Amino acid sequence: MPDPALILAPEQFNAHRAKTAFGLIRGSSRYEILGVVDPDQAGRDAGVVVDGTPRGIPVFGSVAEACQQVRIHPKWAIIGITQHGGRLSDPIKEILTATVQAGVGLVNGLHEPLSDLPELCQLAEQKDVELLDIRKSRPWHELRFWSGAIRTVRAPRIAVLGMDCALGKRTTAHWLWELCNASGIRTEMIYTGQTGWLQGMEYGFILDATMNDFVTGELEAEIVRCDQEQSPDLILLEGQSALRNPAGPCGAEFLCSAEAKGVVLQHAPGRSYFRGTEALGWSIPALESELALIRHYGATPLAVTLNAEGLSPDEVKSVQQDFERTLELPVLLPLEEGLERLLPLVRAFLANPNTP
Repeated sequence: MPDPALILAPEQFNAHRAKTAFGLIRGSSRYEILGVVDPDQAGRDAGVVVDGTPRGIPVFGSVAEACQQVRIHPKWAIIGITQHGGRLSDPIKEILTATVQAGVGLVNGLHEPLSDLPELCQLAEQKDVELLDIRKSRPWHELRFWSGAIRTVRAPRIAVLGMDCALGKRTTAHWLWELCNASGIRTEMIYTGQTGWLQGMEYGFILDATMNDFVTGELEAEIVRCDQEQSPDLILLEGQSALRNPAGPCGAEFLCSAEAKGVVLQHAPGRSYFRGTEALGWSIPALESELALIRHYGATPLAVTLNAEGLSPDEVKSVQQDFERTLELPVLLPLEEGLERLLPLVRAFLANPNTP
């Protein structure tokens, strides 16, 4: 049974800062989400905040208020927001202390571990609750090195990559996973971020909590395990960051080491600069050049998916039409239109997955 949990997203329960919270509101088999804590959105339905769909998950102004009103005392409170550099700010630390004081354990997916906070650890021991740091790397001797076993995998792979971080790659991959399975394509998904683990997905690892030398090995090993245990028709890979993001280039692993031969590329045409580098003026490359780079890696772009942030409905529709004409690829709006147009492309890919 999933553990009852709250999500902590104080003053940041929005699409820019709370992608973990948004993912958990959309669904988790690991946790039963009882409510969200954010004084700015208190009184609203969390599902309405996420995508306009009521889900019966209330937003509370404080942890104390949530504990008084939910039907069962939460076992956990999950930090559902991002912080610059993965650090815990002082205001967040105050809320964490109040949460433990209320007898609720903490699940932390940020880089700064709770185990490094002695006062919080002492309080948790007094209150008999747990502090769980899911982004702490496992000891090196438990990690797996790339071996070439990827060549034994029967199931073709499609990677959902992006032009930048925080674009919705995991959400698009998750929706495609659901759509394929509902359409009779037995599909598994390899998660590579904290939210996938929090949602209870079976196969994957947290990429940026893994020592660099072992990233490709962990990725390979989870794909091999998935293929051996499930024999799926298709394996989807959740991408991270972007091939040319200077703060964290990532994506070659999925194409080289995991041999994904199909790619769905997510883009936010309303962004000019990589997120967090706006003051530096570090421009996101042209979409055409990213597609060319993917082809140089030996993979085939199947479609482009758009995140419409910063654009009006008319603007994003115009951009979609322009891209479809110039790129000669299907261009989809996952949130606004769904991914049904991807299904024929997936079926064609499965019929001949190694054709560039």
